[in-house]
Amino acid sequence: MTNPAPGTLAWFEVATSDPDGAAKFYGSLFDWTFEADGPAASGGMDYRNITASGAEGPMGGIFGTGGQVPDHAVFYILVADVEATCADAEQLGGSVVSKHLDPGPGAPTFAYLRDPSGNQFGVFTPPVA
Repeated sequence: MTNPAPGTLAWFEVATSDPDGAAKFYGSLFDWTFEADGPAASGGMDYRNITASGAEGPMGGIFGTGGQVPDHAVFYILVADVEATCADAEQLGGSVVSKHLDPGPGAPTFAYLRDPSGNQFGVFTPPVA
């Protein structure tokens, strides 16, 4: 599997208070499979990587929110530098919702942003191998 280039739509996430129900729904609808994400699980997070039938690797995840945030879906763009992208977004009229620049071992650096119209999306840099 090749790594996507910066600026590429590279991940999506379904955040839900019912991760089992979401896995059943999307798995049945699209023939997706789910596997616990090791680094997230070791940190106590319910995060399940999603892989499409026949795909080489995961393309997204289901995040079990435990009811701590509203259910939502978000797409992520791969970027070379999360902090610089946040600054650029603000310069262009967007806003930073939250930054996670030190999420822990094996986890990507990421941020949630809003475009000038208020649409939320994410940016991330993969963890260093």
